[in-house]
Amino acid sequence: MSTKAKVKFRRSAAIAVAAGIAVIGAVPLLAESVWFLPILFVPLAITVWAWRAGTDVDEDGFTVRALLGSRRVPWAVVDGLVSQGGTVQARLANGHLVTLDAVRGADLPRLITASGKELETAQ
Repeated sequence: MSTKAKVKFRRSAAIAVAAGIAVIGAVPLLAESVWFLPILFVPLAITVWAWRAGTDVDEDGFTVRALLGSRRVPWAVVDGLVSQGGTVQARLANGHLVTLDAVRGADLPRLITASGKELETAQ
């Protein structure tokens, strides 16, 4: 178990609640026919995505989580952070950009503090 503080960035819980209500609302369709079962999967997937997706930041790096997978990126390979169009991306040493899900430009000070590093930010 790690003792390092982890800062989690997530989307609004209202998305998961709304999708959960959509799942409940779609259940009566199953009384009509089992062919309506796939309709349940869309709001169910949105519920799981809203609950799971986001970015976790600690002193070693960050983890970007999606519906089915995640990607861990150590700070050693990050050249800087770019905030543009309401999203934040990490610029890697190899030139690639990694979008930090659920992190907004206003969250940059909190993200940099959680990293424990001095990082370059570009607007």
